[in-house]
Amino acid sequence: MSIAENINADIITAMKAKDEHRLTTLRMVKSALRSKEIDKRQPLTDAEQTQILTTLLKQRRESVESFTKGNRPELAAKEQAEIAMIEAYMPQAAGEDQIREIVVAAIAQLAASTGAKPGPRDMGAAMKLAQQSIQATGLRADGKLVSELVKAELAK
Repeated sequence: MSIAENINADIITAMKAKDEHRLTTLRMVKSALRSKEIDKRQPLTDAEQTQILTTLLKQRRESVESFTKGNRPELAAKEQAEIAMIEAYMPQAAGEDQIREIVVAAIAQLAASTGAKPGPRDMGAAMKLAQQSIQATGLRADGKLVSELVKAELAK
């Protein structure tokens, strides 16, 4: 089942359970997916659906940070709950060790293609290869973590 199909099924379950917060969150996600699908004028692929969920998660995390700084813990807790609900539909997150292996392989591939040892100036190319490798494996990884690992490996 695709992400959208899972969300539709869970919306029905939330309606029957009268779980208002879950229902509104799932409807918001469904609305974002449907809006992108209408803009594109064709059904979304799983990768595109995952990308939309990633964007929604990033927005929620930024909101949590803002609410925490603004001394609004009740709103931060609400956003945290939404993050947990949305993450349930995301593919499995890669561990730091898995990401490091992929980054090392990407840098080795970059070194083989250029013929020279990549340095910090090759950050963009290394990031692109690492992100492509991560997507190809079907895992998901935080871009910030990938960036830090690539930077550390290039500095060696």
